[in-house]
Amino acid sequence: MNPLDTQTVQSLLEQTVTLVSIHGLNLVIALIIFFVGRAVADKVAGLARTMMIKTHVDDTLRSFLRNVIYYALLAAVTVMALGQAGLNVTSFLAVLGAAGLAVGLALKDSLSNFAAGVMLIMLKFFKRGDWVTVAGESGTVKSVSIFNTILTTADNRMVIVPNSAILAGTIVNVTANETRRVDMVMGIGYGDDLLKAKELLRKIVTEDPRVLPEPAPVIQVLELGESSVNFAVRPWVKTSDYWAVYFAITEKVKLVFDQEGISIPFPQRDVHIYPVEK
Repeated sequence: MNPLDTQTVQSLLEQTVTLVSIHGLNLVIALIIFFVGRAVADKVAGLARTMMIKTHVDDTLRSFLRNVIYYALLAAVTVMALGQAGLNVTSFLAVLGAAGLAVGLALKDSLSNFAAGVMLIMLKFFKRGDWVTVAGESGTVKSVSIFNTILTTADNRMVIVPNSAILAGTIVNVTANETRRVDMVMGIGYGDDLLKAKELLRKIVTEDPRVLPEPAPVIQVLELGESSVNFAVRPWVKTSDYWAVYFAITEKVKLVFDQEGISIPFPQRDVHIYPVEK
């Protein structure tokens, strides 16, 4: 090996040592930033989760927010570590932003459901076990997740409703309050004793132990129909007793009216046939 070659090799070795000493130190610092930062991110996310438990934040939202905090901090730490290692962070962020925009456009509907899910969980329009009518569907709320809400219908069907459809329409929570008014219409014939029928209806309603004394039941003439005099029968009950009281009173009215000679009219139509003269 000639002297020139020896000098060249020595120069290369010196440059290598210099690069390793400079960039190796930066790489070590970058690794320290990453691992320490990751531990800090996990600790901060854990503290946030503990605070949310104390403030009774919904389980689903709590888990989601904890993950958002953790991964947001981890992303920031990763960018810092890459910058320390000597990588062009600006270009990396530009590529990441473009990729995020493309993914956002592709998942537009999913992101809409996601945003609606966060609002539903935070605003608590309904909870698991409530009977609701949302997006044209009625049923008991089985679960509320970030992207959809699952209902169980009265005939035991499972209905999955996108959260964006729920938030875009009217939400009816039937079981939100402890009491409900049962609205019924009972008709009698025009030839029947109106006051007697009214008293019988009042007795039937007040004798049911599930009917609440306050607010007092309403028993009043509602309208003079085409073939019947119609009463508005409106007792207040516990929400859980609604259908049981509705069915029981309807059945008892028919039995008592039959026993007392009160008729329950039904629509009739008379058809008259006239011969056609030829």
